[in-house]
Amino acid sequence: MPHYHLIFLISFLISLTGFAYHQKYLISTLLALEGMTLTLFTAVSTEALQLQTPPFTIPAILMLAFSACDTSTGLSLLVATSRTHGLDMLKNLNLLQC
Repeated sequence: MPHYHLIFLISFLISLTGFAYHQKYLISTLLALEGMTLTLFTAVSTEALQLQTPPFTIPAILMLAFSACDTSTGLSLLVATSRTHGLDMLKNLNLLQC
């Protein structure tokens, strides 16, 4: 296994661990998800550069677009919950309330 695969695996597992253990606040959960998507984007981009074939760049561009949409959706949810509930603690949010 090349060393860059190991680095991507370790960084993805660190983000996954942060996602699993730090779910108290919405911002920490969103940062862990962003770390996972950026790790996947970097891995896909590096693999496309290593293979030097143009069709393998399309998944990297799609993953970057997905990451941008994920980030904008998460930040808009963070702003909306902060305005309505006053803080971003996930246990205080009740989605069944109107």
